[in-house]
Amino acid sequence: MKHSPMPPSLMTALLMAATFVATIANANEPAKAPYRGDPVKGKEIAATVCAACHNPDGNSTQAANPKLAGQHAEYLVKQMKEFKAAESKQPVRVNAVMNGMIAAYNEDQMRDLAAWFGAQTLLGEKARNRDTIEAGQKLYRAGNMAKGLPACAACHGPAGAGIPAQYPRIGGQFAEYIEAQLKAFRDESRANDPNKMMRMVAIKMTDAEIKAVSDYIAGLR
Repeated sequence: MKHSPMPPSLMTALLMAATFVATIANANEPAKAPYRGDPVKGKEIAATVCAACHNPDGNSTQAANPKLAGQHAEYLVKQMKEFKAAESKQPVRVNAVMNGMIAAYNEDQMRDLAAWFGAQTLLGEKARNRDTIEAGQKLYRAGNMAKGLPACAACHGPAGAGIPAQYPRIGGQFAEYIEAQLKAFRDESRANDPNKMMRMVAIKMTDAEIKAVSDYIAGLR
């Protein structure tokens, strides 16, 4: 018995119905969780690539190189992505050493590194200048309203722990590194702060204020 060919309009309708059903099915599938990084893989990279400057566990012993141990993973990923140049463009955050070191790594590997360093225990520094500790404490906790200078604690917390994905952990960091970054924000040689938040803060600070608050931050826990 010979079958009549299916009318084109009916075939089109059936195909559209099948596509619709497939779309609904896909929409009902749970969203795939973003890759959060594998600290075991990150440890391998850290031991061979990052250790010279930051130590294998992220507890750098050189003030020019920040401590990464215990830092929020989201913040570390942001910084690494901004150190990496995209499509031959200048990176968002310019640093001759880091721009070269991170160039070979993709985002998943950056997340691996961030997961490793974020899981390590920070060996914090200490405040060293007793003469400026009170001034540093006042700036950190209360700012200077006369100058429109906000308190550091408003974003970084009373103990410098920061807020994941928004503000970095700064408590226990090298005073020299904090000082250098504040000055870099002030002269805009570092400009990767969202909405110019840090630049607007640092531009209102004197060298003496920057040094005092940096030393105080080093002793926070």
